Amino acid sequence: MQARTVQAAQREGRVVVYSVLSNKAAAPLVQGFKALYPGIEVEYDGEGGSTETDARFRAEVAAGQASADVVWSSAMDLQMKLVADGYAMHHASPEAAMLPPWAVYQDLAWGTTFEPVVFIYNKARVSAADVPQDRAAFARLLDAEPDKYRGKVTAFDIEKSGVGFMFAVQDRALATHPDQLLHAFGRAHLQPSAGTGNMLTKVASGEYLLGYNIMGGYALSRSGKDLPGLGVVIPKDYTVVLSRVMFISKHARNPNAARLWADYVLSARGQQVIGTAMELYALREGVDAPYTAATLAPLLGAGARPMKLDLTLLDDLQPARHRAFVAAWKAAVRPVTAR
Repeated sequence: MQARTVQAAQREGRVVVYSVLSNKAAAPLVQGFKALYPGIEVEYDGEGGSTETDARFRAEVAAGQASADVVWSSAMDLQMKLVADGYAMHHASPEAAMLPPWAVYQDLAWGTTFEPVVFIYNKARVSAADVPQDRAAFARLLDAEPDKYRGKVTAFDIEKSGVGFMFAVQDRALATHPDQLLHAFGRAHLQPSAGTGNMLTKVASGEYLLGYNIMGGYALSRSGKDLPGLGVVIPKDYTVVLSRVMFISKHARNPNAARLWADYVLSARGQQVIGTAMELYALREGVDAPYTAATLAPLLGAGARPMKLDLTLLDDLQPARHRAFVAAWKAAVRPVTAR
């Protein structure tokens, strides 16, 4: 069966992947696939955000245009909405058995990484004693030193970022007092951002002092390399864990090459690339790499809250609920001097 798939994929000659992981970041994975299957070209497009990629894929399919064979995104809810709307092809990947059950959805979609959602801070400007270890401490710090932190705190703009919206929804479900920190953000004049890289560099430089709900794979990697002034906190109250979701398009023009790509990303070989060169924390069990779910486990402890791949992720994507949630969030974080 595998040999026939490889032969058919080689006749197709390429696989088209839409992703929100940049071309540069994904290059080791692309190179590994091409080394394994030299007759198959990879057209990898990782330059769009999660919301833009979702809209582009839907529009192209609706117009009958050539589009992605594989869609791979950190916006788990948007990905599952595409699956629920019938865009995903069934594929019984032989590699899926090595994933945790929460990361597999009906042979239609798979989680691929294990990335904690963290706080970040500027090491030079925020003392070790002040660094917040949970959400209640984060709110207390902002209120204790309003002049120091006003305009110096950043987080995703949930209206522009699909990932940021998803994190905010998780907070509402998991936080003991979900509005407490939002109101503190308002008093601190929160600076919303659409991108992780922007927040990491601005906190490391001191333009901002604190960042909230940041994608931890990037933060942990860069704090140990090019951004030594960046501090990272794995929250002690709970830590949301993101897994980038991948599915094969039902409308794939290169379905066999797409199956090979999906199997490769989930395989021990592909996961090792994710957990070494890409530093994104491999999800698969038994991967020999420095960045894996297993190496993170002691740091996360009992507070890990992986987001399960199921249709409950879609609840707040219903248009009326989405609008209401965003409006309430914006009202809560609107800059004020007092409440």
